[in-house]
Amino acid sequence: MVSLHFNLHLSLFFVTFADVHLRLMKMQKRRFIGIIPARYASTRFPGKPLAMLGGKSVIFRVYEQVSRVLEHVYVATDDERIFTHVSAFGGRAVMTSAHHQSGTDRIQEAMAKIGASEFDVVVNVQGDEPFIQRSQIETVMACFEDERTQIATLGMPFTARHSLEDLENPNSPKIVLDNDGYALYFSRSVVPFVRSAERREWMGRFPFLKHIGLYAYRTDVLSQITALPPSALELAESLEQLRWLQNGFRVKVGITSVETIGIDTPEDLMRAEQLL
Repeated sequence: MVSLHFNLHLSLFFVTFADVHLRLMKMQKRRFIGIIPARYASTRFPGKPLAMLGGKSVIFRVYEQVSRVLEHVYVATDDERIFTHVSAFGGRAVMTSAHHQSGTDRIQEAMAKIGASEFDVVVNVQGDEPFIQRSQIETVMACFEDERTQIATLGMPFTARHSLEDLENPNSPKIVLDNDGYALYFSRSVVPFVRSAERREWMGRFPFLKHIGLYAYRTDVLSQITALPPSALELAESLEQLRWLQNGFRVKVGITSVETIGIDTPEDLMRAEQLL
């Protein structure tokens, strides 16, 4: 009887070990590339990729963070000043059109210019995220262990430290997931509507999820989604990811507990200095 139990546990160990080993092998075989879209023009903060933060430019800090996780990293820009700056600190940069409507379109052009056909997945890290964390990038990469994943992004649970005002902030889109962790919908409104409770009680009645704008795409999917016209839902909410959902693409959502700290204004830069 003891021998039977021992053999059973031994068999389960080898099955588990084999499963983990297979997942690691798949991740090692899958080739990732990081692209950081960075524009000079900005309504609220022109030139922010070159703004200095603790003795280093914002774009340099983003590049450093991403390079700690990914071997192949490029900055995709439409400005010679950013291109020259990235090249000067030893980074890789590629010039792209100034007429792109989104960072996703810029990344598609960069991939074509780089000739990056050997890569399976491209990770899109915004050029104004100098505090992007290794765990966030690794979480979005891990979404591709599921072969059904076409696009991946991150969600962060709203917790007790968040207020109802935080939840209702239209600049913090919310995500609704299916049972397999795929996005059903993104919205600037609070979704879902908790009908059985007063609004002030909603935070304690449902595990709301905040969208964190880190993305990754299979390279063949990237070429498909950038060929799509804007969709009705996208135009209504001004959320590009709704174009993908409305056209049937599957977006896997990795869960993180780390909040991003982007630089959108000169005031954000001043606050970020205090975090160094």
